[in-house]
Amino acid sequence: MIALQAAVVSHERLGPAATAFATELATRLGCERVAVGFVEDRFSRVVAISHGALGGGNTEALRAIGAAMDEAIEQAVSVIAPARPDLPPRIILAHEELLRREGGLVCSIPIVVRHELVGAVLFQFRQGVALDAGRVAEWEDAIALVGPVLHFMGQLERPWNKRLQKRLRQSWAGLRAPGSGRLRLALGAVFLAMAVLLLVPFEYRVGGNARVEGAIQRVLVAPVDGFLKSSEVRPGDLVKAGQVLAELAEQDLQLERSKWTSELAQHENAYAAAMARADRAQLVISQSRADEARAQLALVDEQLGRIRIEAPFDGVVIRGDLSQSLGAPVQRGDALLTVAPRERFRVIVEVDERDIARIRLGQAGSLALSALPWDTLPLSVIRITPMASAVEGHNVFEVEATLASQPDSLRPGLRGVARIAVGREPLLWAWTHRLTDWVRIGLWGWWGR
Repeated sequence: MIALQAAVVSHERLGPAATAFATELATRLGCERVAVGFVEDRFSRVVAISHGALGGGNTEALRAIGAAMDEAIEQAVSVIAPARPDLPPRIILAHEELLRREGGLVCSIPIVVRHELVGAVLFQFRQGVALDAGRVAEWEDAIALVGPVLHFMGQLERPWNKRLQKRLRQSWAGLRAPGSGRLRLALGAVFLAMAVLLLVPFEYRVGGNARVEGAIQRVLVAPVDGFLKSSEVRPGDLVKAGQVLAELAEQDLQLERSKWTSELAQHENAYAAAMARADRAQLVISQSRADEARAQLALVDEQLGRIRIEAPFDGVVIRGDLSQSLGAPVQRGDALLTVAPRERFRVIVEVDERDIARIRLGQAGSLALSALPWDTLPLSVIRITPMASAVEGHNVFEVEATLASQPDSLRPGLRGVARIAVGREPLLWAWTHRLTDWVRIGLWGWWGR
């Protein structure tokens, strides 16, 4: 057996290794011929004959040898022809056909690998040779040791599609076995789940981070340059229309008013004196300067009337804490407070650029706020911003939606997550389309180079 092993492992490919194995057997046993075959497409194919006499591999003799091997493989026992009377009866039709062609004595021994019959070794002797059970048992031991080595060498040389077909046939045979009921049930459940994932459409939603804003936001700014005198509200306070929210210091404006009041009086006196002298030139100049003083005085009075910043409507203060800035200077146009209506809100949803093509006006969705995680609010899309903006490294489009119901606990500035229903798609597509789109774009970019 060591010599047989050495003859096989000294070669890297099946053909030379099987030929060396057959030749070694024929030499040591005194056989006229030893043939090695393996099952391929349910029939045995001779892969090697002792002394390298395989030829083209398509002769009638090789077909007869292959048929005799099939006969032994199908019965799963060693077959000897002519049949010996002391052995159990076997089917030896193919063996007898081979004897009619060439005569002598034939013995076929199957090759078993992992309880599977994968091939056979056929021995041909001249007339006058007697085979006892002990010699056949020794040959069976040798083939059981070396046969699997040849089988695995052949498997490595087979094309991948042939190996795949064999693996599938083995798996199918295993599934049909009586003891694989649980496996069949599990595979059936897997196939059913895959069918559901592939074929059954579910509601597909897209969306992203969302924030609640007032439907109208009024920014209250400083009407004039000055100093902050008082602040009556802070963010979150409810206000009424006309309520004073903040007030600027009026000392500078009062001084300005006094200045223009005195100048107006001077110009009016000069106008009266010019009229008494009948000085028409001085009369026109004094009148013009008096009109200018009146206009400046009216402007100061208007500014004095606006130093009290009032709420334009009933709502809530959402931005601007002036309580810590009393006495600080402000410039005309500086934003002081932002007021939003209490009952009217809108939702801004940040939709990723990869999903914006599926958003349409009128689509419905739902909003879950961080402050109200268990209460989802229905919403409807009313506007899609055509420009993208970068948020945390991603391009997003702002989609404006309106809420169908607005609970009392709703406040501007609340944040959460919104989902918009854009159609019905299979779950597997919904889970994998981002990856497939990324791969497709990557391949397109690579191919374009």
